[in-house]
Amino acid sequence: MAEKPVWEQIGASFVQHYYQQFDTNRVNLAEIYADTSCLTWEGEGFQGKNAIMGKINSLPFKTIQHIITAQDHQPTIDSCVLSMVVGQLKADEDQVMGFHQMFLLKNVDNKWICSNDVFRLALHNFGS
Repeated sequence: MAEKPVWEQIGASFVQHYYQQFDTNRVNLAEIYADTSCLTWEGEGFQGKNAIMGKINSLPFKTIQHIITAQDHQPTIDSCVLSMVVGQLKADEDQVMGFHQMFLLKNVDNKWICSNDVFRLALHNFGS
């Protein structure tokens, strides 16, 4: 079996680390963001590590579990890694919901950081 391309290894490792930290201790996610990072959470934008962590730490649930059903990774022309994740999450006693999340990973001083992060629940309101 052929070894996966390096960008897939980087993306898959990042995704595993991100959701493990998100599910167990969200404050640890501060290490993956920089002051120039951007987050769009359900259409609301946040820029910079402090603003992003403020949003993540203010999420109203006590417990969460992510289940990744698919992930895709691509190299970019400027040596970054683009990662797309599809999965399900369960927060507290709420029903299971689908989600999509995209990360743009950048190597800064030999450390991979998340420069861009876009999150959406996979909710459809067909009645509107």
